[in-house]
Amino acid sequence: MVSAVQFELIQAAEKIYADRLRSLLEPGHDGEFVAIEPVSGEYFLGKTLSEAIQAARRTHPSRLPYAMRVGTRPAIHLGTWR
Repeated sequence: MVSAVQFELIQAAEKIYADRLRSLLEPGHDGEFVAIEPVSGEYFLGKTLSEAIQAARRTHPSRLPYAMRVGTRPAIHLGTWR
């Protein structure tokens, strides 16, 4: 189960993706991974989940990024289901 703080960060990152990143990333990066740092709004792309998360952690080592595959619905959702 995710904490209230984690849930807020997840919602913030998903809003950033929906409002700003979807139209920017899906045309050219479909199937890649994006890690979103929800406090700053910065995002990091990678060919693998690990690459995207590592890029985010290099820039923001003390913050947790939220990662997802660009252009697809998740196959697995960890935490709460909406």
